[in-house]
Amino acid sequence: MGWTMRCANSAGSRGTDISGLPPGIALNDPRPIAADAPYTFEMPHEAELAALRPGDGVKAIFRQTEGETTYGAERMWVLIERIEDGMVYGTLDSDPHDMPLIEAGMPVAIPLTHVISTAFSKDNPRPETPPRREYWDRCFVDTCVLEGRSHVDYLYRETPDMTQEGDEYPDSGWRFRGTEEHIAADAENNVPPVYIAIGKVLNQDDRWLHLIDEAPGVAFRWDPQSQDYIRFDRPDLLGTNDD
Repeated sequence: MGWTMRCANSAGSRGTDISGLPPGIALNDPRPIAADAPYTFEMPHEAELAALRPGDGVKAIFRQTEGETTYGAERMWVLIERIEDGMVYGTLDSDPHDMPLIEAGMPVAIPLTHVISTAFSKDNPRPETPPRREYWDRCFVDTCVLEGRSHVDYLYRETPDMTQEGDEYPDSGWRFRGTEEHIAADAENNVPPVYIAIGKVLNQDDRWLHLIDEAPGVAFRWDPQSQDYIRFDRPDLLGTNDD
């Protein structure tokens, strides 16, 4: 395990002071983050947490509360020694990038509620859990939608044409537009659309989720009266890729 991920402070995360942590170190509560971003921030399944044993690992979001640090928080692994009353006791199994008040090998205690990822040893295989759909394929979306200033007013799916060699996630072909008023405001302020994960759009507005598997060549516009999307066939969206 032995690695760490840097992350910025999230407005939705709350620090948790735990007596089992070194002085000046706290944990960010991941539950508000997961509530605000359910399509891009997944918490471990209950079956995973129940199956954890000594020798396994868990990851949590650590934060230094004293002194200046470069990063707001760091996601780090803990090697489990024991689990009692909903608390994981073990030692830090990551090297912090910029958190001088804690280092690998120090004893720590974290609540199971603050675990954001799990790692199982070869002697304790990971339990089977229901599959979770991921939403990392890319799309174009107006910034006004991504920032929550507008709902998804119009969406369409065209033949994907943005995937580049080496991309981890492909272009889905989905394009999301805000209301005309908010699109105009973005244009006036020179704010362009963004190429980003579909899950980021869903975090802001998921009323269109039931349409996600529609094939290219369709469009939908939000109808306030019916409180649903009206479908339009758009054969003009069916371009051809030269790849």
